[in-house]
Amino acid sequence: MEDWNLSPAPESASHIQLKKQYDLFINGTFQKPNSKKYFATINPATEEIIAEVAEANVKDVDSAMKAAAEAHKTWSKLSGAERGKYIYRIARMIQEKSREFAVIETLDGGKPIRESRDIDVPLAAAHFFYYAGWADKLDYAFPMRKPQSLGVAAQIIPWNFPLLMAAWKIAPALACGNTVVLKPAETTPLTALKLAEVIQEAGLPAGVVNIITGAGSTGAEMCAHPIPNKLAFTGSTEVGKLVYKAALNGNKKLTLELGGKAANIVFDDAAIEAAVEGIINGIYFNQGHVCCAGSRLFVQETVYDEVLAKLKKRMDMLIVGDPMDKNTDIGAINSKNQLQTIERYLKIGKEEGAEIYQPTCKLPKKGNWCPPTLFTNVAQSNRIAQEEIFGPVLAIQTFRTIEEVIDKANNTPYGLSAGVWTDKGSKIFQLTKALKAGVVWANTYNKFDPTSPFGGYKESGFGREGGIHGLEAYLKFED
Repeated sequence: MEDWNLSPAPESASHIQLKKQYDLFINGTFQKPNSKKYFATINPATEEIIAEVAEANVKDVDSAMKAAAEAHKTWSKLSGAERGKYIYRIARMIQEKSREFAVIETLDGGKPIRESRDIDVPLAAAHFFYYAGWADKLDYAFPMRKPQSLGVAAQIIPWNFPLLMAAWKIAPALACGNTVVLKPAETTPLTALKLAEVIQEAGLPAGVVNIITGAGSTGAEMCAHPIPNKLAFTGSTEVGKLVYKAALNGNKKLTLELGGKAANIVFDDAAIEAAVEGIINGIYFNQGHVCCAGSRLFVQETVYDEVLAKLKKRMDMLIVGDPMDKNTDIGAINSKNQLQTIERYLKIGKEEGAEIYQPTCKLPKKGNWCPPTLFTNVAQSNRIAQEEIFGPVLAIQTFRTIEEVIDKANNTPYGLSAGVWTDKGSKIFQLTKALKAGVVWANTYNKFDPTSPFGGYKESGFGREGGIHGLEAYLKFED
């Protein structure tokens, strides 16, 4: 790589307000945990403790559920227009505090500040705005069906997009007249707790949104609790199966958004430069901590050498390092556990005979780091081509015909997303119809919008979030 000698451009953290210790947000106030236990949330780039966060036990979960059930009695009777005002107010306050939210997201999660600032926080606000507009139009969204709220929604979100996933879950639930108990991931709880402060400041009635923190055991208690009428989970397929069983036991409505192993397909008639950028964005955005990441690349044989050469050249230009630096392209891996998982798969890939490529780059001495990585000479049966790695690791294969790439792309237990790069509209329509994926991007990748539904098939889950589809998941009907 040519040395650009870019001067550091760090975002300041001096303007943010973080407490040293966070309690549980239940019934409109922050409350000490019944467990009397707290755990540390750590900056993955520096390994420094940012704050201590309460660990909710079974009694805390019960308190939150009861608060939500009580609040539902009045919240569900409010007019849609009134509910919309509250949701709109939350959206505006997220915008007003956007710089603070972005910095906290980057400190707690390790993603580059550019991504937090330009993608996560604006999209979170946009989801609240979007569903604020639907709150008084449910009868128009579902004509002749008499939509009704479900009741209490128990929601569990992952660590890769903490604030955005909270918005995906909370906004449609509130618009439909439900109340919420939400649990963020234990490694990234801070933006959800900052959102709790916004909700409190916005004057949302007590108990309508409750945010409790803890690890997997807390989530299990939420799923097993008798009160929730709805479970919504985003995370790994392994845990999603446990949530599914809990929903069956309690006859709860369920939405699951789980893992993925997306195929990103480049045809020889594609705009190659644009496709290379799409490949980079598809797998290295947020360090590959994306369920819909384009982690399997299929390149038509006739342009394989050209795509690979340009891809490696582009990888050489990526800057890995301090997530708070505005020059950084790839930040820190979210946790030591996740870094160990990624490193295990790198070893597996080499043992399976694939060829590894990583650009030469200086990694900070402290923190969790993995350079952008690609594997060539990958076989369909290789584990790196079949299993979700959830890191900046790309497995590349070639193909000759449309039929061949469709078979290869669909040969996975997952079905969340895919990408197609071609100059021919007919090819796009043929592929989007044939690929077993909930979302297919054409000549772009990782584009999200509140109006567009998102979700998967097979072991990537079921149900949709976003758009009108996202409302239906939080309603029952009299038809």
